[in-house]
Amino acid sequence: MRFILYLSFLLWKFLSLRFTDFNFVAALLEGIEASNYETATPVQEQVIPPVLSGKDVIASAQTGTGKTAAFLLPVMNQLLLHPVTDSVGTLILVPTRELAIQISQHVEGLSYFTNLSSIAIYGGSDAQNFVAEKKALQLGADIVVCTPGRLIAHLNMGYVNFKQLKFLVLDEADRMLDMGFQDDINKILAHLPANRQSLLFSATMPEKIRVLARKILKDPVEINIAISKPPEKIIQK
Repeated sequence: MRFILYLSFLLWKFLSLRFTDFNFVAALLEGIEASNYETATPVQEQVIPPVLSGKDVIASAQTGTGKTAAFLLPVMNQLLLHPVTDSVGTLILVPTRELAIQISQHVEGLSYFTNLSSIAIYGGSDAQNFVAEKKALQLGADIVVCTPGRLIAHLNMGYVNFKQLKFLVLDEADRMLDMGFQDDINKILAHLPANRQSLLFSATMPEKIRVLARKILKDPVEINIAISKPPEKIIQK
């Protein structure tokens, strides 16, 4: 049995795309290598190419499938090829501060050898952090990862600059709607430029997600990786 599993693993390694196959810029490939990424997971194989080609994407993918790198890598690559100045380049909306911190850490690791700037914005931080958040939202940052409620607080003050926004990413969109962020998301969408690339990730695809997707996505590529259950390697207690 172990031998069969080992052969299956070798076959997956052989057939899977390597990150060098995506033609990422050299500085990003250095960050990928330093993060010990070698071969792409199924969600990365399916999401990265359409994002690189400029398509909107709606993907059903759960935690543990590699979805964070699936949207971060092509977004970061395009920001390196086509830099944004004096504006937020990418807005990533997430339901919780924990996820905002986690994604921000991924960004820091993958962008280590680049000049990309990023910040995590979430509730519960002190006044000093609020000043740093204001500066990033007003003067520009390549990647902003934030919770909807905290972003609304900044938007209400009138200084947030989304004029050159290239990417909008909604991660764990179903969870955001379950937590009551629908109105906040609608308010945020009203401040974003129509000419942008949008990516939506959700563990489930109920009708309310379909409605949201129709509102923010343009002719999206639809990707379904797995049904909504935790990957086997994740232990729930």
